[in-house]
Parts: sequence; structure tokens; C-alpha cells
Amino acid sequence: MRILFTGGSGKAGRHACRYLRDQGHRVVNVDLKPLDEPGIDNLIADITDSGSMFNVMTSYANFDELEPGTGVPVFDAVVHFAAVPRILINPDHETFRVNTIGTYNVIEAAVKLGIRKIVFASSETTYGVCFFDGETSPDYLPVDEEHDTNPVDSYGLSKVLNEKTARAFQRRSGIDIYGLRIGNVIEPHEYERFPGFFADPGCRRRNIFCYIDARDLGQIVDRCLQTDGLGFQIFNASNDTNSVNLPAREIAERFFPGVPVADDLGKNEALYSNRKIKEMLGFEEEHDWRRYLDAERM
Repeated sequence: MRILFTGGSGKAGRHACRYLRDQGHRVVNVDLKPLDEPGIDNLIADITDSGSMFNVMTSYANFDELEPGTGVPVFDAVVHFAAVPRILINPDHETFRVNTIGTYNVIEAAVKLGIRKIVFASSETTYGVCFFDGETSPDYLPVDEEHDTNPVDSYGLSKVLNEKTARAFQRRSGIDIYGLRIGNVIEPHEYERFPGFFADPGCRRRNIFCYIDARDLGQIVDRCLQTDGLGFQIFNASNDTNSVNLPAREIAERFFPGVPVADDLGKNEALYSNRKIKEMLGFEEEHDWRRYLDAERM
């Protein structure tokens, strides 16, 4: 596939771009700074500028595409990760503006240009736990995609609005638009942080104890691209288990007392449920933290 990927220079995006490239896709990264990675093309553009988004989606990827003399090839899919990645980087109004206007511009251009598959990054923060002022709990565990989205912060709110924007464009066009509520992204070198999580498991409460290996996130994106006909869908994007070395039910009882827990919760099953991506997309986790750390010695 020929894929336009916004935000490929970021923490999550660069791993997803590498994964897609390694699967044989042609990836064009659109970002404010290029990704220096062999086999990935780059265009510098601002997602908050509508004309730029229409332009990059009708652009050559690199000089080799001039050779056939048949005009600009079309993109098969757009993957949209570009965003202000959390609160407390930009002022709140700027975080909200960039994330909502940028997402509108990207999806609008893709739909109006006839691109038939869009995958976009939403967030775990939509559930309203991560950036809450003080402490709050989910309504039930595990948290699945049917759970209410009720954030109080500019970032989580922008992601909720982006989901509504995507749903509106999907209803208008009938194409496939899938949103990923991405959990806490962990790069390979960051597993060195996990012993600290084990020593102080409460530090993972705001993330509902979830994590997503950046390489497994790449697989999820690819599974979205390969799975057609689902219309508008939202998926939690997380690994199979929790980010601390405690049984799932013990985590729930200690850190979310009084919250209803599903009877069929597995011993180490993630409290941030990824059942839907496994059932509907065929996701198979490759990078459980236990591959890199010995839980028995922690």
C-alpha cells in the first residue's frame, strides 16, 4: 500500500512507520520535521493548514515516482498520528486547536480526495482518568470501548471531538475510518523503567495500568489497514497484560476499590481491555514486557 502517515517523526509514529515499511508498504511521513529513516519519504507540512493537507495527499513521494510518466500515484490509506501529544506542552487552547483542526483537515482532505481507508490516533485519556484533577476511577473494569468518554482536560477533550469528527466523515462517505485509543506508548529502551513501576505500582494508576509496545502498535496499525469493511470503529490499543507484576484482580482491589470487575477477568489480563482488537483485527501481541524482564526477580 501507498500510505500517507502524519506525525511519523513522533514517539509512536516512528515505530509504526518502520513497521509498515518493513511489511512492504510505501510510507510518506508528513510532519514538521523529517524522520531520518531509510525507505521512508518525508514531506514537511502543518496539519492545521487545510491546503497543505490537500497538497501532500496529491504529491509525489520522491523522485522515483516521476519515472513512469503516469502522474502522481494515489494514496491507498492515510494514518493520522500528528498532534500535540499531551497536556502541559502547549497552552490548553493551542493543544485543543491543533488537535481538532488538524484532524478535521486531514480527514476532510482524505475523504474528498477519495482515499478509502483512514486510521487515526485517539487516546486512553478519552476515558477521563489520566489527566483528572485529583483521583477518579473508571465505571467498571476492564475498561472497554463501550465505557463512557468523559475527560476534563484539553487533550482528552480534543480526542473525543476527533472521534466525533471521524464518525461524521465516515457517515458521509461510507469509507472505513478506524480510531485507536492508544495507551501509554513504551519504546524498547523504556522497559528499563518497569522495575520502578513494580516498586511503586500506584504510579501507573492514571494509565489504568496499560501500556502498548511501540512495535505492537505498528502491528495494530497494519492490521487496521489490512481489515476492510468495518465502517467506523474505535479500538483500545494496548498490550495483553498490565504494566506491573501483580495479578489483575489485586490491582483492581488495591487501586480501584469498589469498582465492578468482570467475572471472567483473566489472572494477568489488562484492565485496559484489548479484546476488541484481538477479536476484530486479529492482533497478536509480540512484545509482552516479560520478554525483557524477569518478573520473578522484581
